[in-house]
Order: sequence, then C-alpha cells, then structure tokens
Amino acid sequence: MSFWLAWLTALGTTVAFATLVWIASVVRHDVSLVDRVWGMFFVVQAWTVHLVGQPSDRSLLVAVLVTLWGVRLSAYLTWRNWGEGEDPRYVDMRERSSGNFTIVSLVRVFWLQAVLATLVGMPLVAVATRSGELGWLDLVAVVVWAVGVFFEAVGDWQLARFLADESNRGTVMDRGLWRYTRHPNYFGDSVVWLSFGLFAVAAGAWWALPGPILMWLLIVKVSGVAMTDDRMGSSGSKREGYDEYVARTNAFFPGPRSEVSA
Repeated sequence: MSFWLAWLTALGTTVAFATLVWIASVVRHDVSLVDRVWGMFFVVQAWTVHLVGQPSDRSLLVAVLVTLWGVRLSAYLTWRNWGEGEDPRYVDMRERSSGNFTIVSLVRVFWLQAVLATLVGMPLVAVATRSGELGWLDLVAVVVWAVGVFFEAVGDWQLARFLADESNRGTVMDRGLWRYTRHPNYFGDSVVWLSFGLFAVAAGAWWALPGPILMWLLIVKVSGVAMTDDRMGSSGSKREGYDEYVARTNAFFPGPRSEVSA
C-alpha cells in the first residue's frame, strides 16, 4: 500500500474514532473528553497502518511504543481530570458559539484534532509502508523514546504528588525535573515524537519529519507551553514565587537554574 493511501486510511479511522468520542461528549456535555483521548488517536493510527501496510519488525515495534505512550498519557489525563467538569476553554467556546455548538464542536474540535493528529502521525504511516530490517538508528530511536517517556511520565508523577500535598497549596512546583525545566512533561512529549521521526528516517522516509515538527510547534506555541505559561502567569492563577521560578528556570529544554540578581 502506498504512503498516501495508508495515510488516508489512518485519517479515516482517526476521524471515526474522534466522532465516537464526540458522541460521548454530547452525552456527557463535556468536550474535554477530546484532550483525554489525544494519545489514543495515535494508538488507533499506529495499529491501523500496521495492519494495512507492509508488516515489519519496525512497524510492530513502533505500534507497541506508540501504544505504551498513548495509553499512559490518556489514562493519566483521565485520572487527573476526573470529576473536574468541562475545561474552561471549551466552556468559553460553548458560550461564544453563534451556531449549534454540538456541530461546531464536532468540526472545530474533534475533527480538527483528528486531522492534526494524522498529520503529526506521518512517521507512523511512513514506517508501516516501508520494509527493511532494524538497524542501529532504530536502537537510537528506542533510547530517545525512553528518555522522552521518562521526562513525561516522571514529570507528571512528581506534579501529581506535589498537588496532592495540601501544604503545597498556592506554591510553585520547583522540585525534581521541574527544577530544570518548567515543562518536563511537554519536553518529554516532544522527545517521544522525535524518536518516531528517527524511526521514519531509519526506514528511509526523512520526508515524514514534518510530523514531529508539527507536534513540537503545537506543544510549544499553541496548546502546551504557551497556554500553560499564560494561565499560570495570569493574576488570578499566579502562585507565590512564580515570577522568580520563571526567571530562574528554562521554559522548555532542561538545564541548570539561572542566578537571579537582587
């Protein structure tokens, strides 16, 4: 199967999955469900293209790694947001909608994210449509994937423990991985997708690298780092010591803390 036919197949299954989640969101009156299943979009894609593409050890390995990453992410987000209600972003969108919000949310939220996820998932399609044996670059990609998952999973775990401690209420999380980057989870996410880009390069499909680049742009410029920094820096949400934390700690790439002059 050609790359584009496999990509269109992945797009179709991802849109279908997004539509099922949309139906659940209508029943629950909670568009936030789309954020909780974001990782599962890629699990659906990975196994779709693996099954319809050219079977290979690389394709199977990538599908397994995507599944481990996606299931963990979706499970964590579901647990973290359980009982919290609809995200304020979607509440605002619902209130501002001039038309039928049910249909608006289907097109502007669920289908849009399905399309974005399929564009990001280009390396998954590329790997599944090209044969070839595993090599040294695949080993590098596995190591990079492990580093990314470490930052993402450990960062989430450390933050969850911090927030669960009542004595930390109103203070800034600046411990563990959060001491070296303000967003270890987002950094880890981008590294995971770099690893999938490396798998694509190992399969001879360097042209699939726009997928990981798009994921990086979404994380840093759109829905991840930028949005979180804006929310945390607002007067209503700012915590004690936040300005100093921002001044001393790298926003994205981990590194030593800076000295703040008096």
